[in-house]
Amino acid sequence: MVVPPDTENNSKKVVSEILDACKTELAKRIVGQQEMIEGLLMALIAGGHILLEGVPGLAKTLAVKSLADITGLSFKRIQFTPDLLPADLTGTLVWEQASGTFSVRRGPVFAHVILADEINRAPAKVQSALLEAMEERQVTIGETTYPLPDPFFVLATQNPIEHEGTYTLPEAELDRFLLKLLIRYPSMEEEIRILQMIASQNTWSLRAGDQWTPLHPVLDAAALTRLRAAADSVFMDAQIAAYIVSVVAASRPSASKPPALRSPAGRLPEEGIEKALREGLYRYIAFGASPRASIALYRCSRIRALFEGRSFVSPEDVKAVALPVLRHRMVLSYEAEAEGLDPDAVISRLLTLVPVP
Repeated sequence: MVVPPDTENNSKKVVSEILDACKTELAKRIVGQQEMIEGLLMALIAGGHILLEGVPGLAKTLAVKSLADITGLSFKRIQFTPDLLPADLTGTLVWEQASGTFSVRRGPVFAHVILADEINRAPAKVQSALLEAMEERQVTIGETTYPLPDPFFVLATQNPIEHEGTYTLPEAELDRFLLKLLIRYPSMEEEIRILQMIASQNTWSLRAGDQWTPLHPVLDAAALTRLRAAADSVFMDAQIAAYIVSVVAASRPSASKPPALRSPAGRLPEEGIEKALREGLYRYIAFGASPRASIALYRCSRIRALFEGRSFVSPEDVKAVALPVLRHRMVLSYEAEAEGLDPDAVISRLLTLVPVP
């Protein structure tokens, strides 16, 4: 996509055209799933990784492949299994008999877009190898560290209903994911459209290969740079920043006696903590979110305002991205599990307790 010169008058229009073009291209293969599509674009603009959770058959793999197609970036899919080794992911050193030296064979992680399929099936050693790639954007093979392509984008999937042969993801790794998106079942109308789309492909194959409608690379490097610059220009008031910190701080049971701190508006950010204590909410939370969650809320709320066509962040933007940002960063207690509460229910209740600026 050719991006015109940046001017005050056409900047907002260009951003809207880029986002509309992305959604139009993805709609050629993906029916519905607007929350997932917006989450994928949001993470790509923010430069973060995504954890996709949903039962099989909800187009998680197809969505990731389609995202790579509209960006024109290199794409690799890695099927995680219990017998996977770190070298299968990052690469290894191979002895060359002719030259008498070792040569580097780079693994599939050396791509712009990585699909880590069923990530919770890999053991701890593989998870730790992926951790360096996600956080540092580099991998170490032998004694040498190699940078990964830029941008580098990991989209991991996991099945919430299957637990045999799986490993619980470490909290340190979960915290590296910018968002956790829950993929829902389509509505009946959307499922009918899926059948019509399959029929229009004139094939019996359901593979996301050449049978599918080709997508145009509408989100190239120039367009992505424009979107990131537009997100950086979105204004966030100091009161909204204090609200973000208040929400994250209120998720921590250890913050029951916070130090005195006032926002620029004079409101105590700790009011939410005090209300949570009175409501007994902390009996449902074992561990709260880290400062990395505040950074993620800060970035994603600005991008959400950009999606809405506004040049400033509102409290509603923070609330809209709070669930995907926080749901994988909070560890619930056994009492919450006994009462059938999931992270979304606890976070939603938390948002009602924190004063809105």
